[in-house]
Amino acid sequence: MKKILIALSGGVDSSVAAGIITKEYEAVGATMKLYCSSETDLRDAEKICNKIGIPFHLLDFEEDFKNSVIRDFIETYKNGGTPNPCIVCNKVMKFGKLLEAAGEFGCDGIATGHYANIEYRNERYCLKKAADLSKDQSYVLYGLTQEQLSKTIFPLGNMSKESARKYAEKLSFDNSDKKESQDICFVPDGDYFEFIESYTGEKFKKGCFKDKNGNVLGTHRGIIKYTIGQRKGLGLALPHPMYVCEKNIDTNEVILCTNEELFEKEVFVSEFNWVSIEKPNREFKASAKIRYNMKEQPCTVYPLADNKVKIIFDEPQRAITKGQSAVVYDHNYVIGGGIID
Repeated sequence: MKKILIALSGGVDSSVAAGIITKEYEAVGATMKLYCSSETDLRDAEKICNKIGIPFHLLDFEEDFKNSVIRDFIETYKNGGTPNPCIVCNKVMKFGKLLEAAGEFGCDGIATGHYANIEYRNERYCLKKAADLSKDQSYVLYGLTQEQLSKTIFPLGNMSKESARKYAEKLSFDNSDKKESQDICFVPDGDYFEFIESYTGEKFKKGCFKDKNGNVLGTHRGIIKYTIGQRKGLGLALPHPMYVCEKNIDTNEVILCTNEELFEKEVFVSEFNWVSIEKPNREFKASAKIRYNMKEQPCTVYPLADNKVKIIFDEPQRAITKGQSAVVYDHNYVIGGGIID
């Protein structure tokens, strides 16, 4: 690759990626203007481009973001799941729309500030964990195709967050000490229920909390307000702790259970993307995780038809949640991942 489009968010990670890339390639900077973009972030991104002397482009993808990321977010909640919008954003926006823009600017590929690595071996592009496992983002990148991986560079893959900040300080970047965003960008206060009702104009009806035997335990305030494994915020006075284990959209009921009843071994996954290997023709041993902030656990993976897999964990896992992603690993390599059914 000779010319690279650098995806800039206004944060320190993408800024450092830009600083590294411009030492090796001809580069242009680009920031996606999305539904959740702040003027501060857009200005910070442009400042970085001016600082390192590369062209800056502001790409208005707000409608695309609404029609893909936000739409999926809302529909997943309405269908009883709990979405991960960052995964959809990476797949559709950063490595979809942005790669298209790269071609329009005459670039051969893109660079981002993600903490992950790409390795080419056995005639295949493989996705690997970052050197700094505390910052590893391979979980949210499992949806990348071979073509997308072939046109992507992750300059921070072998850096720690601390070294990235020091690099930014060395280059006198104004955002070297800028705080990281911890929430979903379009729901900065974390109130997903309020966001969905406000965005859609739809009011979600109250319904019954029930136990597994069908006994009514109380009234919930709208079925999308709850997620599997939740205990706090139920608004119930119960004789012992109970947790959300099921949401019945058809009857508008939220089912509660004990903590012990939240554990399961088996999970079915759809839209599975095989990353570092081609789809095998038989089951195999691996490890997997069912949410971002957990350590992957030993399992057996059974490839199925129609881009589906079945995963059976060696030990039961807590609160397997529809709509989240299951990602399968072979040590540091991402074998693939998909959406939990």
